[in-house]
Amino acid sequence: MSIPLLFRCPISLDLFTDPVTLSTGQTYDRPSIEQWLTRGNRTCPVTMQRLHDTSLVPNHTLRHLIDQWLLTCTPETQSNLINFNSSSNNNNNNNENFSLGILKLNLQSTDTTIETKIEALKKVRILAMESDIGQASLIQLGFFPLLLDLLFRTSEVTYPELLIEVALDCVLSLSPSTHSEFLNILKEDSGLASLVILLEQGNVKIKACLCSLVETIASSPVTREVCLAIGQSPKVVQVLVSLVRRTGDSWTMEASVRALYGICLLEANRGNAIKEGAIEGLILYLSRSGRRNTSQALASIEALLEVDAGRKLMIKNMNAVEVLVKMVFMVSYDQAASEHAIGALLIMCRESVSVRAEVVNAGVLKQLLLLLQSQCSAKAKTKAGALLKLLRCVWAEDPGVCNFYNAM
Repeated sequence: MSIPLLFRCPISLDLFTDPVTLSTGQTYDRPSIEQWLTRGNRTCPVTMQRLHDTSLVPNHTLRHLIDQWLLTCTPETQSNLINFNSSSNNNNNNNENFSLGILKLNLQSTDTTIETKIEALKKVRILAMESDIGQASLIQLGFFPLLLDLLFRTSEVTYPELLIEVALDCVLSLSPSTHSEFLNILKEDSGLASLVILLEQGNVKIKACLCSLVETIASSPVTREVCLAIGQSPKVVQVLVSLVRRTGDSWTMEASVRALYGICLLEANRGNAIKEGAIEGLILYLSRSGRRNTSQALASIEALLEVDAGRKLMIKNMNAVEVLVKMVFMVSYDQAASEHAIGALLIMCRESVSVRAEVVNAGVLKQLLLLLQSQCSAKAKTKAGALLKLLRCVWAEDPGVCNFYNAM
């Protein structure tokens, strides 16, 4: 059994996710028709009539019909929709027949056993990961807020780690940044409390997945308010910083660096990040070998240095200058890392004369000159030139440094 023709968008030929009707009476999926109109087309794709009115009216009747059809889909229909792989088909054949409606009921009901919920979540995970149609079906039937409720509607973690792991896999597969209205749960005290507990008590996978969720939220302007709520929570930032400082768990550490970077992108979050130890944690991270998110860590530091409290802390940090100077010229890393390292040093040197001398003594001139001779970015060159100009008075007092500079 395939998707009924009535339920397919005439443009994408996929199942409608958000059916809307044009003035011509033709219905299209909103993303498809919006893309058509954005390209400058002013005709109806099916009738080719000229559009004097490009407004889009939600087709609630069709959406209701699709919802009802999806709720009663059999396993055979779902297999056609998402192309289950052979192993998934074999597993499903050993279980009772299910529909999306039954899966939803099993997740909603307080009477459902934990084992049944886990099995339901595993089937949802297959639907979410196998195809866009599977994702659209789950989103349309309200699985996304249901999954968030399972994870963040309680102040105490009562579910086993396996259930939480699978639920997080499902959430991350359903494009969380596009569902800002449901992610508002993380603006509530109870939601933030649950997030903290899961970050503190969850296993490695749970912690890494939650950091990825925070990173995804922070990367989208649609979920800016949610990112602001997370970044303004002292407990959330504290636990993220503690994960950045951890050793022996590189997966979680790298994920937490990316999450902290996303939080620091918002200017309003920077004061709290500084207060909760983000600068010290990031400097410690950069001092270690084998780091994979150097650019994000350096970009976070450069952003935090825009705040007066951040500059004061960096100047007091005994390791900051040495760590940043080593980051100026890194052949094996991307150019953005060098740019952010120089940007951070430039801010510190403008703030303090003593830092200028410390930076020169740490060997920054050689690093800068090597960088300028390389194929670095225009931004990196501009910042490097500004830093050299600022340090000119320092190396002028040191003949050895001056001779080295002329020889180069």
